[in-house]
Amino acid sequence: MKGSESLLETAVTAGIEVCFANPGTTEIDLVEAFDQVRAPRSVLALSEGVVTGAADGYGRMSGAPAMTLMHLGPGLANGIANLHNARRARTPVINVIGDHASWHQPADAPLASDIESLARPVSGRVVRTTSAQAASGEFATAWAAALQQRLPSTLITAADHMWSQGGEPTQLPAIEPRPAVDEQRVAEVAKVVAAGRRPAFLLGDDALDPEGVRVAARIAANAGGVLLCERGAARIERGPGVPVVDTLPYFPEDVFAVLEDFSDLVLIGARKPVAFFGYKGMPSHPLPEVLRVRELAGPDDDVLGALRALAAATDSAATEPLASDRPEVPEPTGRLNAEALAAAIVRTQPENSILVNEGVSSAAAYPAVAASAPVHTELSQTGGAIGMGMPVATGAAIACPDRSVINLQADGSAAYTVQALWTQAREGLDVTTVICANSRYRILEGELQRAGVDAPGLAASGMTSLGNPIVDWVAVSQGFGVPAHRATTAEELVEALRRAHAEPGPTLVEAVL
Repeated sequence: MKGSESLLETAVTAGIEVCFANPGTTEIDLVEAFDQVRAPRSVLALSEGVVTGAADGYGRMSGAPAMTLMHLGPGLANGIANLHNARRARTPVINVIGDHASWHQPADAPLASDIESLARPVSGRVVRTTSAQAASGEFATAWAAALQQRLPSTLITAADHMWSQGGEPTQLPAIEPRPAVDEQRVAEVAKVVAAGRRPAFLLGDDALDPEGVRVAARIAANAGGVLLCERGAARIERGPGVPVVDTLPYFPEDVFAVLEDFSDLVLIGARKPVAFFGYKGMPSHPLPEVLRVRELAGPDDDVLGALRALAAATDSAATEPLASDRPEVPEPTGRLNAEALAAAIVRTQPENSILVNEGVSSAAAYPAVAASAPVHTELSQTGGAIGMGMPVATGAAIACPDRSVINLQADGSAAYTVQALWTQAREGLDVTTVICANSRYRILEGELQRAGVDAPGLAASGMTSLGNPIVDWVAVSQGFGVPAHRATTAEELVEALRRAHAEPGPTLVEAVL
């Protein structure tokens, strides 16, 4: 076997089913090997930002890592933004990055770069191949690290190690289970519940799956507290049968306002709240001084086990909270705004759909009404690097071909990775992309106002406007092979969404706000 063939055979043995790829010359022997041996399904993307974002979406929905294949340091650099998001989402991804032949690397060829330095900030582990014989074992090391740490890992493959003979599949290392439930933490939080104080429970990671939310809701009802969701959760299940969990606000002063009446903040699979940016006069962690922060379980712990243990310790197992009020969302009419957009999505959402939310300011109204939608999964922006929505929706659709995917997408961030539409068309994916077309970086306009700039000058206005020219999203979508429609009223948007959900394959709807 060539080193490339043994690597792909090992990937299949490890359960890797999909490889999102944008390869080049240094990966050509891996490209050939996809036809020579058992290999994962290959999915081509036109941009490495789509490659890495799709791997993130696939991993969030399947629970299993995807493989990526990218070309040298510049290819990896193009995909780093969405690997940053995948790292924040705790998504295991195995990145295979081709490098020059080992004997050619000292020559400093035009595409040579320090791949390790590029990979390290977005990888839990970086590994290099040392020979054709060792390549499969080095892939297995990267695979195990991705699963163990629940982070992207990177394997750098020298071209001669891929084309040389002598490779053979290898045994996979064992994956250690998550740490056992910390009984001392459980006992400490149980005392808070029994003391009659008013705690808030901040959920993240596995605590946001349906069982986790139900158990946490029983504990909160017993304690007289509330459930909150960390901002930018990787995945949350919503709909009838799942208790409503409110998301922490974006701006730090609003976080203060939400938490000021509580005695304790119990972290369950969530991180301590941190402001997105450092604002004048605001601390990094926007928490009232009297609030006591306690961690029941971190993202690396057995989060569901800790919740079950706390429910038992507080006699909350049988406590059933009152069902949350889920008002009917009226069908929107008239001009399109954030509220009408959210209502149109909820009114037309198919049962058991996946909603990828990168609507930024235009999607701000959706969380308030999402609980009234049918049962669905929401995937959020985890790391703040924009351009994740279209790629993540692509990966989610490949992971769950039996579920409809809706991408609620801001127009500014859509322009970063619009090439994902081509992959959706090529693969025939059931993705409905809703472009929130306000032709501006609205979030930046808000930040200017917060900084006291009520009348931005010509230069500042130019850096927040997407006009002159306005992007024709219908033409862009059709150019990539995806049918598209434009909606300028709420009635037109509802009709376009119903039509999109009734037809197979991808569709784009430009919602002009």
